[in-house]
Amino acid sequence: MTDKQNAAEKVHRSGFACLVGRPNAGKSTLTNALVGQKVAIASSKPQTTRHTIRGIVHRPDAQLILVDTPGLHRPRTLLGERLNDLVQSTLSEVDVIAFCLPADQKIGPGDRFIAATLAKINEKKFRTPIVAVITKSDLVDRERMAAHLLEVNELLDFADIVPVSATGGYQVDTLSDVLVSHLPEGGEFYLDGELTDEPESVMIAELIREAALEGVRDELPHSLAVVVDEINERDQKKDGMPLVDVHVSLYVERDSQKAIIIGKGGSRLRHVGTQARAGIEALLGARVYLDVRVKVAKDWQRDPKLLERLGF
Repeated sequence: MTDKQNAAEKVHRSGFACLVGRPNAGKSTLTNALVGQKVAIASSKPQTTRHTIRGIVHRPDAQLILVDTPGLHRPRTLLGERLNDLVQSTLSEVDVIAFCLPADQKIGPGDRFIAATLAKINEKKFRTPIVAVITKSDLVDRERMAAHLLEVNELLDFADIVPVSATGGYQVDTLSDVLVSHLPEGGEFYLDGELTDEPESVMIAELIREAALEGVRDELPHSLAVVVDEINERDQKKDGMPLVDVHVSLYVERDSQKAIIIGKGGSRLRHVGTQARAGIEALLGARVYLDVRVKVAKDWQRDPKLLERLGF
């Protein structure tokens, strides 16, 4: 039998895998590691992700579409309720679920809440395979890992359990193989080379939120929302590249938070702009003039009209 015949007989799989876990479980970092490029923002602060971000993994034998979700948690605000609804609707439409559980943190009430939610979802429809992904495994020793694996095994009837380190690359390819093994046979959903289907405006907003989240008080990330108002390409060029104007509104809930984001003499906002601009220019392949205006939308997380206006 020729190599061509062998290749023709190989099964090609394609489908959707949802990464779920409590806030700051390493889902976005893992998405980026699997794709091989940054498609989801990652931060040391919890509740960074506000949208489902699809990252696309292209392989000769498969196309794995990763859906990164906000952290599933007991909601305290209307925004929290909507984020949870977003996660649960996503979970009902995927082929395999990856439940992320950080190795350096004990199993807690949040993990048990998610496990119970997943169990209920599987009761309502055909059984979706759930893979336990032990993230941040490079942060613990073998003894702690062994104890953590025993705790994880008691949470749910998992199809597989895979320890990984997204930052170190440990078993990332193994996890890709495991997730692909649970996908149905089928052709490609996306063209080769596409890494995400998120609109540029959403990616730009996420890059700005990522920059704004670093170095601020713990409570501030929950109050940040970014809206891209305009993206305009100029007729002129700079350094031989297109020149693009990007106008953005960054919303907080209180005047005191606005002062934190702007910083003394505008120093912090300038730093946010400089950091975000580098990522936006790489995304657009252009030189970018970035205009970020900080605005106050009082208690927007609890206001249905403001949530709608801000895209939630």
